[in-house]
Amino acid sequence: MIAGIDEVGRGCLAGPVYAAAVVLPAGHGLIGLKDSKALSARQRERLVPLIEVAAIDWAIGIATAQEIDAINILQATFLAMQRAVAALKTPPELCLIDGSQAPKLPVPIRMVIGGDRSEDAIMAAAIIAKVARDAEMDRLDAQFPGYGLARHKGYGTPVHLKALSEQGASAIHRMSFAPCAAAGFQLPVASCQRSEAQSP
Repeated sequence: MIAGIDEVGRGCLAGPVYAAAVVLPAGHGLIGLKDSKALSARQRERLVPLIEVAAIDWAIGIATAQEIDAINILQATFLAMQRAVAALKTPPELCLIDGSQAPKLPVPIRMVIGGDRSEDAIMAAAIIAKVARDAEMDRLDAQFPGYGLARHKGYGTPVHLKALSEQGASAIHRMSFAPCAAAGFQLPVASCQRSEAQSP
């Protein structure tokens, strides 16, 4: 029972950070696993149901933008990972985590530099987390229009930065991140209308 763990969305300006934990059996037979960033959206979406069927177990953990602001992005990433592991039906005997920084977990941990390119379970976790988070950002795009969230998934692209400067940050922006703090909160439409009505 070895779980691969990886996160998605750590560098975004908006939305939650996602982590996934995936336990793959030996000889899982999955073809096409690689670094999630090297796959197209269509390839990732095709792989997700195959991973879910092949996996012994898998789970997703999330930390919200508000949690990110409250405890910082690193600790929120650890929190998402902890929630993913806690959601597994059976505690793994070992967790493989991409990178060099690890959360506190109730099971042994092994850090794997470049694990998202070398460990099948980590690659599978990254794909699961990426597809789930992208779907959430698509949903949030409808709820918070004008930022292009479905297009850039919350990353600090020129389009996103321009929207921030023009309309301010929304409730799902990470106000502890400099571009969001500089933009300030978006005023509700009603508040804008009242201000205009009161203007001489």
